[in-house]
Formats: sequence, C-alpha cells, structure tokens
Amino acid sequence: MPFDTLGLSAELLRAVNEQGYTEPTPIQSQAIPVILSGRDVMAGAQTGTGKTAGFTLPMLHQLSQKPIPKGRRPVRALVLTPTRELAAQVGDSVETYGRHLPLRSAVIFGGVKINPQIRQLRNGVDILVATPGRLLDHAGQQTVDLSQVEILVLDEADRMLDMGFIHDIRKVLALIPEQQYRQSLLFSATFSKEIKRLASNLLDRPVLVEVAVQNATADGIKQVIHPVDKSRKRELLSHMIGAHNWRQVLVFTRTKHGANRLAQQLEKDGLTAAAIHGNKSQGARTRALAAFKSGKVRVLVATDIAARGLDIAQLPHVVNYELPNVAEDYVHRIGRTGRAGNEGEAVSLVCVDEHGLLRGIERLLKKDLPKVVLPGYEPDPSIKPEPIQNGRGRSQPRRQGSSRNGSGRRKPSTAPKAKRSIPAPVRKVSRAK
Repeated sequence: MPFDTLGLSAELLRAVNEQGYTEPTPIQSQAIPVILSGRDVMAGAQTGTGKTAGFTLPMLHQLSQKPIPKGRRPVRALVLTPTRELAAQVGDSVETYGRHLPLRSAVIFGGVKINPQIRQLRNGVDILVATPGRLLDHAGQQTVDLSQVEILVLDEADRMLDMGFIHDIRKVLALIPEQQYRQSLLFSATFSKEIKRLASNLLDRPVLVEVAVQNATADGIKQVIHPVDKSRKRELLSHMIGAHNWRQVLVFTRTKHGANRLAQQLEKDGLTAAAIHGNKSQGARTRALAAFKSGKVRVLVATDIAARGLDIAQLPHVVNYELPNVAEDYVHRIGRTGRAGNEGEAVSLVCVDEHGLLRGIERLLKKDLPKVVLPGYEPDPSIKPEPIQNGRGRSQPRRQGSSRNGSGRRKPSTAPKAKRSIPAPVRKVSRAK
C-alpha cells in the first residue's frame, strides 16, 4: 500500500517522498486513515515501527485543511512526551513532514532557558511539542494558552505513567478543551491496565490499533547473553568493542553514577565514550548524542531515561552492561537497534547477581535467550550472588519512574509494575518515520 492511498495532502506526500519513503509501516497504514476520520485512537506497536509518523502526518494534514486563525496563532495541536530527547525527535518529524505547509511548531522542555521558549510562544505556534513539567511551568507563568487545542497526542503513554507524570497529565487536561471538543490520540508500546484506565478518561470511544505482540522485540535483533563476573564486565566490553571493531555502540547502565564511571573507564581503555543521563544538562546531552551520531564518539553510555528518546538510524549494537530492574525496560533498551526492518545486535553482560533479573526478562519474552560464555571470561563458580543495589545503597530496586522529568524537577513514581517500546523510526528504504 503506497502512501498516496492514505488520504494525505499533496504537500505531505511530497515531504514523505523527499525522505525516500514509499510505503507506510503497518501502524501507519492502520492508524492514519482512522485519525483522518476524526476518531480518537489508542494505538500500540513495538519500538521502531513508525509510531511518530503515525500521528504526525495526519495531525499536520488536519491542521492544514483549516484556515489559519488571524492574529497570533493559538496552539491547536499539543503533543506530550516523557523525555527531552523524544520531544526533540517529535519536533524534528513535525518540521520534516510539515516543511511544505504554512504551519508553525515549537518544542519546549526543561533543562534549558525558558525565555527563548517564551518568545517563540508569543509569536504564535500551531503545534506544540512539550514535556509535562516545562509545559506546566509555562502555564503557571501564563506564557502559553491551551484553550484552543483541537488535537491532543500522548506519545509513549506507558513511559509517562512509569515516570510519574499522571498528576501532571491531569493538570494539563484541565487546561485544554473538554473531551468532546478535541481529538485525542494515545500512542504506547504496551497496554497495561493502568494505560487502559488512563485511556478511558482521555479518549472518547477510541479505535484500538495494535499491530504487534505486547513486549515483543523486533525480529531483526540478534540477542545474546554473555555470562561474566561483575568485576570483569568492563574488561569484556572493551575487548568486544575492539576485537569486533564496533564503531557505534549504545551501552546501558542502571545508575547515573555508573554511566559516568563506565564512560571514564572506557576512555582510559582508548575508546572515545560519553555518558548521557538525567543529571546531565540538556546542552551536554545534545552534544553527546550529536557526537555519537556523527561518529566522533564511539560508545554512548546511557541510563534508561534514554531508552525512549534516542533515534539513531541503523544503530548496530546495544549492550546491557547491567540488566534493568524492570523487565520491560529490556525491550525498550534493545529496541534502539534493529529498527524499522534493519538488523541489529543486543548483547547483555550478566553476572551471578542478575540471574533473577534475567529470568524475569525471559518470562516476559516467553523464551530463553542464548547464553554464550566467551573464552577467557568464564564466570567464577565460587562467587555467590549479592542483592542488586540501586545506586542509593538499597537492595530493593528504585523504580526508574522517580527520575527527573523534562522540566528538571524530580517526580515521585506512581507507576504500576507493568510497563512500557520509542518513538517511531522507519525503514530507511521505504517507510516513513
């Protein structure tokens, strides 16, 4: 099914064609016609399947079909995202696909100065992409008016709940037109009971669009477990990167301190590395990501806050230096590779302390992951497991939900145990992002 059968405007089809895409992904082909019909949508698909374009394209189409209001433009479409990186990615998609339309957009998130955002909002924007914390900062300063929002999008809704944004979401809902006067779209990687409860309050008789098994991993991802002692993980990681000449590797740790320490150790091993996590300023995060994408940095070490906000075309390797405390996070982490039909490799370095976490991941995936012991790095059978520490000296894992939100403020987690696959890239050859 080509894009020109979906009912999109000529300007949007031109922009899609300029990106080299010829046919929509399954989530796009199913969601776009429904959204264009004006119905509320609850859509889900695994990571890397094109969810971002699935709502960006029809949103742009609908706004462009109506006359542009005279005077200062009101915000007519609002997209909420859980992280700064994801907000920036959605903003890029809006600009890319809307380049031939007379629409204005803005992206606002925390960690940067607010005054430039205020000036941009005063000039008027049609589409606003925002993290909840910074959006409420603007609302509190009366620098944004959401009373004329026609389309509301919650992107990565499951991650929103996991990061404790439910109260902020309710505050935002109080600032926009009531349910019957707007179209609402909820995009999520997983549909937990809590997500469905949120949808019942947010959506009006929504159409359910789901094209993949929940908590599934992309078929193009080769997964392997390397058992190794905790004290030798860094040594093994450096060996693999050097021996296989990996030029671009995304590595996940549990804690911010662990990410910083590992990046420093890899630098001492002669590998260009950078860390990205919630305590880094937005400028530092942006620079690290840009250097990684350009190849100046070979290894990017990240915490789970990056699992939903990193969109790197054809990323070949993801390494779980430490398994996540929450099994669903494994799916989101490795979903940074093997995106949109490309192939990728996901390697996990697992010590004896993490055997319980590994069993949880395999139960979630409903399959055993292959274990390969590398010569010279065989685990010492005499080492006994110790409780997993969360970086605060606790043996019980602190949920990632209490990480900082887009405004830099710390939010308490109200998340349930069920969780959260990012944004929507596309198959480079033929499908839109």
